[in-house]
Amino acid sequence: MPAAARKKDTAPRAWQRMISGRRLDLLDPSPFDVEIEDIAHGLARVARWNGQTHGDHAFSVAEHSVVVLQILDHLYPKLEPKWRLAAILHDASEYVIGDMISPFKAALGVNYREFEDRLERAIHLRYGLPPKLPAEVKRKIKRADVICAYFEATQIAGFTKEEALKYFGRPPADLEITIKPRPVKQAQILMLDTFKTVLAQVEGR
Repeated sequence: MPAAARKKDTAPRAWQRMISGRRLDLLDPSPFDVEIEDIAHGLARVARWNGQTHGDHAFSVAEHSVVVLQILDHLYPKLEPKWRLAAILHDASEYVIGDMISPFKAALGVNYREFEDRLERAIHLRYGLPPKLPAEVKRKIKRADVICAYFEATQIAGFTKEEALKYFGRPPADLEITIKPRPVKQAQILMLDTFKTVLAQVEGR
């Protein structure tokens, strides 16, 4: 066998087969290989806080994404539907790379960020969003994300209110969120249904 052929045969696999049957190139992800069914399926099985939470079920990234959208709606009720769509997809890249806690992301450095950014761009393009969100939109989604983290930290992740205030700040006084981790299938359906509702609004249906 020629050396070139042997090299090709032994090259490491750089794609992942999704539950839909799609093959997602991990080094150069294509929007054409992104499906919301795969995203919801994956995120429902990814645990926030590395699974270090109270209760019979992990709090999944799928359910977290829906709660972040609820918080965003409370903070900015007149936000355009396309940015609401961006909110529910704000952690969508984790259906491939998992939910790494922030300190670990920082330790991994820029290469991880570049990989995450490429995947995020492909997801955005698949659903008609700009590859890179406007800074103000990203700031608003991040604010909702951090507020959600406060409620998760104090209700299921074992943080005292003092610790949570230190790391996440104080949530709005008029906002009450109850974090109730759901079974995997329920979380998957919740995210998928919420996504489809928001997408229909974006498309004017």
